[in-house]
Amino acid sequence: MTVLNIVFLDKTGVPTHEIPRPSFPHTWTEYDSTDSSQTFERAKDADIIVTSKVLLGRELLAQLPKLKLIAITATGTNNVDLVAAKELGIAVKNVTGYSTTTVPEHVLGMIFALKHSLIGYHRDQITSDRWATCGQFCYVDHPVTDIRGSTLGIFGKGNTGSEVARLAQAVGMKVIFAEHKGATEIREGYTAFEEVFKQADIISLHCPLTDSTQNLINAETLALMKPTAYLINTGRGTLVDEAALLAALENGNIAGAALDVLVKEPPEKDNPLMQAAKRLPNLLITPHVAWASASAVTTLVNKVTQNMEEFVLNGK
Repeated sequence: MTVLNIVFLDKTGVPTHEIPRPSFPHTWTEYDSTDSSQTFERAKDADIIVTSKVLLGRELLAQLPKLKLIAITATGTNNVDLVAAKELGIAVKNVTGYSTTTVPEHVLGMIFALKHSLIGYHRDQITSDRWATCGQFCYVDHPVTDIRGSTLGIFGKGNTGSEVARLAQAVGMKVIFAEHKGATEIREGYTAFEEVFKQADIISLHCPLTDSTQNLINAETLALMKPTAYLINTGRGTLVDEAALLAALENGNIAGAALDVLVKEPPEKDNPLMQAAKRLPNLLITPHVAWASASAVTTLVNKVTQNMEEFVLNGK
């Protein structure tokens, strides 16, 4: 069998686990990260590219005649020009379903943190003597509200959204799923788009990023939310207009937000939301780690190898 050249362009996209080497004859070259000026030189002799987030556009793909497969170490494929890949006969395989336990658990943790103001109370203890000087056994400077009985509005009813719903219902929350914006009919099991914003105590985003969902959360939709409501985004950063969200937080139009994703990752140091998180007790930001439980990453790397072997050995 021909020895295939595999190039892993951004190993730090899977920082905690090694990808098992496939069983077919191959060479393996990997780089911690690859920027746009380096991609062609590193990929020009590759039969298989392994990548998480490196951009692979039409112009570049057209210069890689040896390339047969792009194995993505994630679910999202928006870093690859899929139309160009198909036209050029390059297969693209991603990994789905590996994070349907860890992401919902992360969301549930964010719900508890927001509803019980855990960020604000913890920050108090490291920035002030508020508890020591309050004169009582406790103080209640930040709101604490029950999760049981709250309404969770979910955008996206796939595996992740459905598991978030199951966990939420297990702790006594009411769950409603949002219909598409502008839909002329409301499907069974769904609630009208604008009504979800109006009714929900918490909004959680699990829909794919498309032209119609980009900036789904914007000044207009934020204005529909209750001033006591919270936003959670563990989906894609560009589902949210970051400037509009910051304005809503600072103006008290919503009660708080928890984000695991941002429009640009890693963010610039002066990203306004990152700066605001240093001073706002109702803004929680985690560095795109909702997917990264040990079991989820183990499943992910094994599936990446399986995808390569199925393609090479079975033509799938």
